[in-house]
Amino acid sequence: MLGKLTDWNDTIVALATPQGVGAIGVVRVSGLEAIHIVNSLFPSKDLVAQPSHTLHVGLLKQDKVAIDQVVVSLYKSPASYTGEDVVEISSHGSPFILEKIIAAIAAKGARLAKPGEFTQRAFLNGKLDLAQAEAVADLIISNTEASRKTALQNIRGGFSQVLKELRDQLLSFSALIELELDFSQEDVEFADRKQFYELIEKAKQITQDLLSSFSLGNVIKNGVSVAIIGKPNAGKSTLLNTLLNENRAIVSEIAGTTRDTIEEVLNIDGILFRLIDTAGIRHSKGDVIEDIGMSRAKQNAEQADIIIHLTDITSEDDDTIDWLDNFKDNVIEVANKFDSAWNDYINKKGNVVDLADGIYISAKENVGIDALKKILYEKVVDGTVNTESTIVTNARHYEALRLVNEAVEDILNGLNNNIPADLIALDIRRCLHYLGEITGEITNEDQLDYIFSKFCIGK
Repeated sequence: MLGKLTDWNDTIVALATPQGVGAIGVVRVSGLEAIHIVNSLFPSKDLVAQPSHTLHVGLLKQDKVAIDQVVVSLYKSPASYTGEDVVEISSHGSPFILEKIIAAIAAKGARLAKPGEFTQRAFLNGKLDLAQAEAVADLIISNTEASRKTALQNIRGGFSQVLKELRDQLLSFSALIELELDFSQEDVEFADRKQFYELIEKAKQITQDLLSSFSLGNVIKNGVSVAIIGKPNAGKSTLLNTLLNENRAIVSEIAGTTRDTIEEVLNIDGILFRLIDTAGIRHSKGDVIEDIGMSRAKQNAEQADIIIHLTDITSEDDDTIDWLDNFKDNVIEVANKFDSAWNDYINKKGNVVDLADGIYISAKENVGIDALKKILYEKVVDGTVNTESTIVTNARHYEALRLVNEAVEDILNGLNNNIPADLIALDIRRCLHYLGEITGEITNEDQLDYIFSKFCIGK
């Protein structure tokens, strides 16, 4: 955790590139003495006299001993990421060299940065609001095109702009209503009630749309868990291998081959599906290991966002797993081995498309797999993912928006029931408070400590 916000006038240093050997490593320095400290180690040129946003090549030395030939990038306040003087030193990517550079800078008076401290300084210096700062962390960990675009949209201020416009309008009306309270004995209205009512209706629609977007945002950010459930030899491991296009799970004709769960990730159009291949479900045969596997299969089904119930249409066994009825809204029925039995199945059933809420596939022959992927995608995404629109991906933002929505509902009820202006003013303040919590106008040290402690050191 970060310490209390007591002194932001010191200079910090940290490695800005990942740990380990690489072609290039970058050390970042920020603060009042950043340029002077690096300048004292860089005899090739007087960095203090150089303009901002320039690159300089030369030897970095400590006590006249060369550490490495480097490229120094200069960003002078306020035109930098943190809003302070920032110097970035690009050197060869040896961990030993990078440690020597950081130690040399620390010896000149800089201290090691804490997790997220560069971005925290950017927030405190007004370069980013809090929602944008959190989007930086989301962008760093993004692992799909959808999550990248969503985080980038929020860094650019898409989410913040929506909230800022709403907050500014509410502040304007709040000031007018507060003015009315000062002239309460005069019985005058400074705030146009019709316009105010329209604004609150607009605020209600905006917050509800943002709240509704969280389910999609959560999927984009965290992915979807999919448990593949079925009887032994239904083809669960074969389906996993076919979906992944690799032999990840052991496949055999012996029932009960899969004893434990196997988890892999599949990217379908920018959404991550965490596939869980489970042990086959059947009546216990006294095998302790298999029983544990079946118990875990049930647990995975209970916790999954989606369940693929895989059945074998060549089997005469009853493929019903009774407890799946408890999760029927999340179940996709998939009939497997359509390749070897489809003629018999047509003769028995008369129609190959009468499987309710499901699909026929051949995992072995890769038949129907694209259609299954489409069903998985459509199960979690209603229409096309539009990452250019504002999507809420942060649980903290969601909770604050929920409280904003409650306050908006109270304001509407107050307007509809003609309650006194002082009570409406209280609800407006609540609304403004929770909007401010999202963007950082309203915050506290403990909250900032928690948020930025989740960042990597060099960011």
